[in-house]
Amino acid sequence: MAPDSQLQQELQQTRPFTSTSQEAMIGVLRTADLLKRLVDQVFTPLDITLQQYNVLRILRGAGPEGLPTLTIGTRMIERAPGVTRLVDRLEARGLVQRVRSTEDRRQVVCTLTRTGTKVLASLDAPVELADSTALAALTPDEQQQLVRLLDRVRSDITARL
Repeated sequence: MAPDSQLQQELQQTRPFTSTSQEAMIGVLRTADLLKRLVDQVFTPLDITLQQYNVLRILRGAGPEGLPTLTIGTRMIERAPGVTRLVDRLEARGLVQRVRSTEDRRQVVCTLTRTGTKVLASLDAPVELADSTALAALTPDEQQQLVRLLDRVRSDITARL
């Protein structure tokens, strides 16, 4: 029996999915893996991971005031339990600096260094190209629809967690 859907063909799966929701879920996970691999091609030459890039991006958005390590963790695209280790690696490479807060000595504030800002700026165009390449099969209206659908799924899941 030949597979019915493109996803079944990609996975070389001969049995049908048990439900449309199962097929959709596996499709989202499969697509997420492919997107990660595409983006990894941008970061690998600079020896930066997607999570490290995410920390740098978050700190750039925070501006010169920086952010506490715990706040960075809550803003990550992919939740990472080891944000401190991520920041350790970035600090060792001179991309991030940490300063103990003067108001609350227990709090450590992270900011981008000049080098970190330059590395991030050098990634802007390649990341933009990867973004547009990844979704080139969709029209702008379809991309907006995808954004709305993914927003709904995340909102529902977040409400359940």
